[in-house]
Amino acid sequence: MNILDDLQNRGLIQQTTDFEGLQDYLQNNQVTLYAGFDPTADSLHIGHLVPILMLKRFQEAGHRPIALIGGGTGMIGDPSGRSTERSLNEAAVVKGFSDRIKQQLAHILEFDHGDNAAVARNNHDWLASMTVIDFLRDAGKHFGINYMLAKESVSARIEQGISYTEFSYMILQSLDFLKLYEQEDCRLQIGGSDQWGNITAGMELIRRTNGQADEEINVFGLTVPLITKADGTKFGKTAGGAIWLDPEKTTPYEFYQFWINTDDRDVIKFLQYFTFLQQDEIEQLQQEVQHHPENRVAQKRLAEEVTRMVHSQEALEQAQKISVSLFSGDLKQLSAKDIEQGFKDVPTYDMEKEDIGLIDLLVNASISSSKRQAREDIKNGAIYINGERNQDMQYTLTADDRIEDTFTIIRRGKKKYFLVQYQ
Repeated sequence: MNILDDLQNRGLIQQTTDFEGLQDYLQNNQVTLYAGFDPTADSLHIGHLVPILMLKRFQEAGHRPIALIGGGTGMIGDPSGRSTERSLNEAAVVKGFSDRIKQQLAHILEFDHGDNAAVARNNHDWLASMTVIDFLRDAGKHFGINYMLAKESVSARIEQGISYTEFSYMILQSLDFLKLYEQEDCRLQIGGSDQWGNITAGMELIRRTNGQADEEINVFGLTVPLITKADGTKFGKTAGGAIWLDPEKTTPYEFYQFWINTDDRDVIKFLQYFTFLQQDEIEQLQQEVQHHPENRVAQKRLAEEVTRMVHSQEALEQAQKISVSLFSGDLKQLSAKDIEQGFKDVPTYDMEKEDIGLIDLLVNASISSSKRQAREDIKNGAIYINGERNQDMQYTLTADDRIEDTFTIIRRGKKKYFLVQYQ
């Protein structure tokens, strides 16, 4: 199966500028393509995964991907899909974000892969050195105001108001496609469905700048669909915020759990979008969802594939170990690093490494509201120390209760966890 047919089967193509023309060109040429990632934060999030994996899919099909980091456009801000203007970051901040994002992209794409190795470029290289006169003469003259006003990224903002800075973003992104066409022979730009106007504007700039009257320039655009969830909530968001690719911002355990908790109605679509599993295996998993949804086989497969790809096999195994321990209640097998991940957001009480009575600890750590309540909790069997129920009123916690001499996990009731951390 060729790359475009596979993408269609997976539901990954929203629009193409010339499907048949692109199909023919891909079959007869090794194509250089790119997707852009503006550094608006110090990490990419899972909303960026589809375009990253699109680059990877093309690379595995023998083509050459460029990951374009928007060190220049990130100084401006893309109005696409937004109702308000972005806050502008300082140059040093954008550069720092750009460096972090490049490292994340290198973890997923193959930058050492023979003649179709991925390439990282930064549009700051050409945009920062461009003068205002160059910008207006070489690019601005090719864009009519009416043409720009008709683009959805602009027209959707006219009533709320849009600054000239964001209005000009389309031209800056068009320059990216032009520069990569001229410097890298890049023929295809891919992006989210909200980037359609920017992509077609870039193609128009290439044709106006390089085209001859009797020559057809083979450049193409392709967009991926907006990811929606069956329950109507926004993809990639949880009560704790965005799901980041940076393990310091979203731990591999939290990342794994996000995918494990995928709705049955979404899991097959997400397997198509976010994994490289073959269609026959996905169809088998679909049967599991239909006939044995309680086993959550498809969700586990999804979580395994994406966590391994974004983080590592080691991180996946650690996330699985934490998950099994929390489900079984056997917490003593967890390491201190496991606990830091699995209990990142639970209430934490810091204390010195000293023996302490269980009742005093429950009160001091605000696990129980009073000594009377603490006694009732212990008596009723509601208190667990490192996964084991403790109903001893006179119990004293010692070094034996400290996991790696660093943590003690207290559970009150069925689900309320507390962490004691020793200094």
